[in-house]
Amino acid sequence: MKKINIQPLADRVIIQQAEAETKTASGIIIPDTAKEKPQKGTVIAVGKGTKENPITVSVGDTILYGKYAGTELKYNESDYLIMKESDILAIIK
Repeated sequence: MKKINIQPLADRVIIQQAEAETKTASGIIIPDTAKEKPQKGTVIAVGKGTKENPITVSVGDTILYGKYAGTELKYNESDYLIMKESDILAIIK
């Protein structure tokens, strides 16, 4: 897991997306044009939260988020998503 020098504000978190699947369960290779963006990722940084919305996820958590959640961010040649914590659907244990 990478560490970045960006501190999200309020109830926002920075997510590093999981890699897209390259093969199906039966072993068929998926071409780049047919790959879907994963809806799973790892929390890289969290904001301090607000009085009404304290942060419940922590750095290192693997999470699921909505398909159209977040804003894409490119930093040091890596791609991240920055989103509100309310866009996170679940923590994978």
